[in-house]
Amino acid sequence: MKVVNLKQAILQAWKERWSDYQWAINMKKFFPKGATWDILNLAEALLEQAMIGPSPNPLILSYLKYAISSQMVSYSSVLTAISKFDDFSRDLCVQALLDIMDMFCDRLSCHGKAEECIGLCRALLSALHWLLRCTAASAERLREGLEAGTPAAGEKQLAMCLQRLEKTLSSTKNRALLHIAKLEEASSWTAIEHCLLKLGEILANLSSPQLRSQAEQCGTLITSIPTMLSVHSEQLHKTGFPTVHAVVLLEGTMNLTGETQPLVEQLMMVKRMQHIPTPLFVLEIWKACFVGLIESPEGTGELKWTAFTFLKIPQVLVKLKKYSHGDKDFTEDVSSAFEFLLKLTPLLDKADQRCNCDCTNFLLQECSKQGLLSEASTNNLMAKRKADREHAPQLKSDENANIQPNPGLILRAEPTVTNILKTMDADHSKSPEGLLGVLGHMLSGKSLDLLLAAAAATGKLKSFARKFINLNEFTTHRSEESTKAASVRALLFDISFLMLCHVAQTYGSEVILSESNTGGEVFFFETWMQTCMPEEGKILNPDHPCFRPDSTKVESLVALLNNSSEIKLVQMKWHEACLNISAAILEILNAWENGVLAFESIQKITDNIKGKVCSLAVCAVAWLVAHVRMLGLDEREKSLQMIRQLAGPLYSENTLQFYNERVVIMSSILEHMCADVLQQTATQIKFPSTGMDTMPYWNLLPPKRPIKEVLTDIFAKVLEKGWVDSRSIHIFDTLLHMGGVYWLCNNLIKELLKETRKEHTLRAVELLYSIFCLDMQQVTLVLLGHILPGLLTDSSKWHSLMDPPGTALAKLAVWCALSSYSSHKGQASSRQKKRQREDIEDYISLFPLDDMQPSKLMRLLSSNEEDANILSSPTDRSMSSNLSASQLHTVNMRDPLNRVLANLFLLISSILGSRTAGPHTQFAQWFMEGCVDCLEQGGRGSILQFMPFTTVSELVKVSAMSSPKVVLAITDLSLPLGRQVAAKAIAAL
Repeated sequence: MKVVNLKQAILQAWKERWSDYQWAINMKKFFPKGATWDILNLAEALLEQAMIGPSPNPLILSYLKYAISSQMVSYSSVLTAISKFDDFSRDLCVQALLDIMDMFCDRLSCHGKAEECIGLCRALLSALHWLLRCTAASAERLREGLEAGTPAAGEKQLAMCLQRLEKTLSSTKNRALLHIAKLEEASSWTAIEHCLLKLGEILANLSSPQLRSQAEQCGTLITSIPTMLSVHSEQLHKTGFPTVHAVVLLEGTMNLTGETQPLVEQLMMVKRMQHIPTPLFVLEIWKACFVGLIESPEGTGELKWTAFTFLKIPQVLVKLKKYSHGDKDFTEDVSSAFEFLLKLTPLLDKADQRCNCDCTNFLLQECSKQGLLSEASTNNLMAKRKADREHAPQLKSDENANIQPNPGLILRAEPTVTNILKTMDADHSKSPEGLLGVLGHMLSGKSLDLLLAAAAATGKLKSFARKFINLNEFTTHRSEESTKAASVRALLFDISFLMLCHVAQTYGSEVILSESNTGGEVFFFETWMQTCMPEEGKILNPDHPCFRPDSTKVESLVALLNNSSEIKLVQMKWHEACLNISAAILEILNAWENGVLAFESIQKITDNIKGKVCSLAVCAVAWLVAHVRMLGLDEREKSLQMIRQLAGPLYSENTLQFYNERVVIMSSILEHMCADVLQQTATQIKFPSTGMDTMPYWNLLPPKRPIKEVLTDIFAKVLEKGWVDSRSIHIFDTLLHMGGVYWLCNNLIKELLKETRKEHTLRAVELLYSIFCLDMQQVTLVLLGHILPGLLTDSSKWHSLMDPPGTALAKLAVWCALSSYSSHKGQASSRQKKRQREDIEDYISLFPLDDMQPSKLMRLLSSNEEDANILSSPTDRSMSSNLSASQLHTVNMRDPLNRVLANLFLLISSILGSRTAGPHTQFAQWFMEGCVDCLEQGGRGSILQFMPFTTVSELVKVSAMSSPKVVLAITDLSLPLGRQVAAKAIAAL
């Protein structure tokens, strides 16, 4: 009934020729209170009456214009009314509607409820569809007019339509509203895309280049709406990226056995966060590899780096290729990276000198093999490097001429690993001699380390270790055997045992233990390694039951060692001897200390222990190391003397095959085992020289200096140099073990906050992120859960958050949060598993689950003059102060990282809504800017899902953040509530 009355009121006004303001006064008398004009559909009613004839009614149109200007009707109701008009043949009516749109299409706004703002988005989408249909109809008429020879009318209308389209779409705010509308109404967006295609076909035949280019521009703006958040400018003003360098160095030095996927994801995260162009990104990876090769310590370290560079990194690039937008583009980027690399002649020459070969050539061949470079590019790059090498200072001494280069050896070792794995799969009982021949060949020279490095870099080390565990277990089951068979069995047991110990010490015990048998059967070597083998950070109890087996067997073993001239091999249970040797050594030590045995007897016993199989000596020393730790200074001498006796080789004719090769491995194992205890007891034991540094990066910290001084010194050196080298990485790792996560993180953040020069703080952020990669998960929990809340809630510390260190800390916090959040669903890397978790504080008690009980953080906030409920917006009670997208996605809030992130965003939201401004407010803004800068969109799976929805309205009050793109970036648009929040914030801008 009211609509009829409305219609009557409009007709009466027309009949009586009321002026526009007279009409507005009278309308308010007719309809005094209650329903708004939008509910009464005033805009639609006015348009319906104005458009009855062939030309629009100017008086009624003036009423509509007055209603728009005086905000009697909302923009959304007018746009909706316009989009219902579909008789495009009535030129004058269409032009009148275009004129009305012209009044407000570039300054749309809405200050009502969230639902009204979403209504504006939908109305704008309908209006865009209408404009496109209108443009298509005008273009069609122009084409017909051209054929009939009367183009003028059609051309004018088409120009008007394109002008309105351009004006509407050139506003970022409008495009942001359309972006939300597209997610609200996918079907309407599909209709727009169809309309755009149709329009393109019609306009392709137009002769006017001006109209065609205008239409193309509008089309480009429309197609850019869905992707308006993923456009990021890449950094072109920088050429060095220390973070990439350090991530690669860290992985190559400490985690060769790690899977490639986590490394690829970490590198991609750094690339995205720092907006690094692909060619420079790949170049930085190669630079780090070459630096690693040059710096690597001789021996195993050098082989590990060679395997990492020539086998693992090409595989990493193959996976990175999948992230790029096109195969062709990526191969061009890799080619460009090599072009840049070839200009770094001193670096390449030094690497060639170190490896005694043309490293670049090997690398190019490997990349070509993996499809990362085209044949033409490979040949071109090889020729350039060859020409460069003509001028390189060659090391032409005779001693180098015979040395085979490591890269060639590593690349040849890789297929050998596969062949050995196949050989190890065969039935061991059928040809043990043949298998022994293969293993003996592996022990010669540096073959074993070459094969292990190749296996580690290609992800085959775990299966390699598993095969040796199976072989070792096979030798513990004996049957009737001849003397020859017994010696073969003893050798197979010994070699497999020594190899496994060597693998555990070189690559970490988790390589051996991670794939334990699911069938319930636990193999001898695994049991021994878990309970009896000393490792860094593992303290053994020498009185543990595992060292106290069956006493009768121990007595017979003591008698065997003491009385026999040598151990008999036939029917010997080697695994039992290994388990019983610790108790036997205790008996022998006691006898020696009480004067029952003389030193000559001890020598005979130790010769017997190491005479046939070296494994017995390893097991004996393993227990002795644990035993020495428990003794007083004056009680250690005989135990240490016994270790000395066991460490030296036996000079005898009567040893088994491959004795010298086995002693070399044994010495390396014993040196690792004894390193800790020798340092603590200030003792020296000379191990037989293997011709290489078996323990690089050992004992790096200077004695008698406080570790805090060491930390500040090494950080100052790294900051001055601009990148973290492998020695520094190991020092930081040692300091992390000694001081703990909180100590390291807190002190390094203090160093960052001391910096006052912008370029220094930015460099420090990149370096600190690199150092924090040593244990990113734990560092992030400390940084976001303890250090930042401490700085933000204590007004006496606010001054330290000023620019530039404050900006830098915000950036670092964002990088750490993003990296940890993206990777914490995956498994911790092997080097992080090794470190025992320290309970920094129980995160559940710090941030309680029950939201009714205020968390420690919220109590800190409300203890200022603020009310703890300050966050809840009075206009929209439906949004609880703490409600965030993560709660709607039901993210597990028992996870410590999720809790820390949720509370940090709650704190930031509180700071932004607080009545007290200061450096902490600026910091909160920088943190949010950092999130926007690093993220493609604040959707599900991003850290911004933990931000309370109310933060958005607080953020847009900050001038630097009051842009439609920022609002879209920080809200989760996959949720209806997220879209409402975004629409409300953007419509109010």
